[in-house]
Amino acid sequence: MAVDSVLSSPLGPPACEKDAKALRFIEEMTRNADVIQEKVLAEILTRNGQTEYLQRFKLGGFTDRLTFKSEIPVITYDDLQPEIQRIANGDRSHILSALPISEFLTSSGTSAGERKLMPTIKEELDRRQLLYSLLMPVMNLYVPGLDKGKGLYFLFVKSETKTPGGLLARPVLTSYYKSDHFKTRPYDPYNVYTSPNEAILCPDSFQSMYAQMLCGLYEREQVLRVGAVFASGLLRAIRFLNLNWKQLTHDIRTGSLNPRVTDPLVRECVARILRPDPELADFVANECANESWERIITRIWPNTKYLDVIVTGAMAQYIPTLDYYSGGLPKACTMYASSECYFGLNLNPMSKPSEVSYTIMPNMAYFEFLPHDPNSPGFTRDSPPKLVDLADVEIGKEYELVITTYAGLYRYRVGDILRVTGFHNSAPQFRFVRRKNVLLSIDADKTDEAELQKAVENASQLLREYNTSVVEYTSFADAKTIPGHYVIYWELMVKDAAHSPSDEALNRCCLAMEESLNSVYRQGRVADNSIGPLEIRVVKSGTFEELMDYAISRGASINQYKVPRCVSFTPIVELLDSRVVSVHFSPSLPRWTPERRR
Repeated sequence: MAVDSVLSSPLGPPACEKDAKALRFIEEMTRNADVIQEKVLAEILTRNGQTEYLQRFKLGGFTDRLTFKSEIPVITYDDLQPEIQRIANGDRSHILSALPISEFLTSSGTSAGERKLMPTIKEELDRRQLLYSLLMPVMNLYVPGLDKGKGLYFLFVKSETKTPGGLLARPVLTSYYKSDHFKTRPYDPYNVYTSPNEAILCPDSFQSMYAQMLCGLYEREQVLRVGAVFASGLLRAIRFLNLNWKQLTHDIRTGSLNPRVTDPLVRECVARILRPDPELADFVANECANESWERIITRIWPNTKYLDVIVTGAMAQYIPTLDYYSGGLPKACTMYASSECYFGLNLNPMSKPSEVSYTIMPNMAYFEFLPHDPNSPGFTRDSPPKLVDLADVEIGKEYELVITTYAGLYRYRVGDILRVTGFHNSAPQFRFVRRKNVLLSIDADKTDEAELQKAVENASQLLREYNTSVVEYTSFADAKTIPGHYVIYWELMVKDAAHSPSDEALNRCCLAMEESLNSVYRQGRVADNSIGPLEIRVVKSGTFEELMDYAISRGASINQYKVPRCVSFTPIVELLDSRVVSVHFSPSLPRWTPERRR
């Protein structure tokens, strides 16, 4: 269905009465977006008006938008960090929220190299669950018969820690999977998974993946959709099958379970479906032993109608690989959410990845939009920005998302850049453009230019004993490998050719860079296996001058040209690769332990 028809007509005939109720709710929310936004802000300010943070700005009981906008500043995480730290250290007074902070959700963004801590309250689980409950009713409008089979989803919990004050700090999806909202969710024929809860909740990534893959193979004929949260996660699952199919087929053939799966709850849940099935084992072995893995998803799970993965933003780099493995199956991006807040859903989930737009649901939080001008010098307290309300954004313009939440974030800059593509009723629809200031991303990691610069500087210290320095560098997120990895191009100045850096020294430089990157990157390398070893490609002398000549030949100004710190344009990557003289990889894993909150 074309986007225009979705925007100009009711959403469509529901699959069942439960779906009808969900679709009516979406219509009601989007028809009255501005009224609901005004009500949400008044609720937040009424409830939290006596908090220390809001009292600081002397709102005096006002809950209207005009007073709120004139008195409350627009902030970033660094502005809020002192309050966050007090709560983390055990201060239970009403600092940000009138309701107790139940836990912290760890953002994939970082501050000073550590994950940001986002405060949340128990009732936020209800809001998140509400948004989840809208996804399948919308999907059922586009893909009939999803109640006749199951979804093969690769879902995982990640490590969690406690702050000094005793609050849990963990990723938002780990919080959701461990909640009763997920674990004791009511049966819904339109939303049945092949993966048992016990496998999803197993903290050991190998055991969790193995059990989920084994269950998915046993139920291959029932699988109607295959997914993970991010495209990178689904590709990791395919890579896992590539590496472990012999043991998996052995288990299917014999009805026994790999002894590496030791978690008793996982063994118990897998035992419920485990049975000797030599015919299935032969089939899987024949497919996996095939030299070509093109269309492997549809070959093993032949009834798959679509892939359910996020392929917007940095995940778009994985689309060609997903197309290869799935034979070009549609890719559904169903919702837009973060650790700070859940935002909205895609009302046209079967649209092409390049056309994905999300409709922000006005009941989730209070939303404002900062017009995005990449050339703007920014703003100060003396010259505050003019923010636009949800219903007043303009089609075609780009904005940075600013949120005010029930849990205590007030006019908080999320850092997402969005472009308005249209409206559903009075609610705008946005295309995710990018994360502000993010240079490199493979999975949940987000590395900015300052972090990359620091990592290069730290690694280049190892070259001093060789009287060698890094003249120039750039980077590239290589998504062709599974898992993907960072590639750093270095042009070196070697002052003594007889004493140039050894391969071992340059390998150590790779590791030194990884040691310098933020904790989210290092967790991806060490615990999640979602990022491969960092690679340094040394290019011949003069390469970056050639890069400048190429840019100027395409119209860049010689006076304003500066070396891009990240490249993705294929001709530039090919130029760099044609000048590579040596290749080096990180020889071991960087140091990482679950963060101890100070």
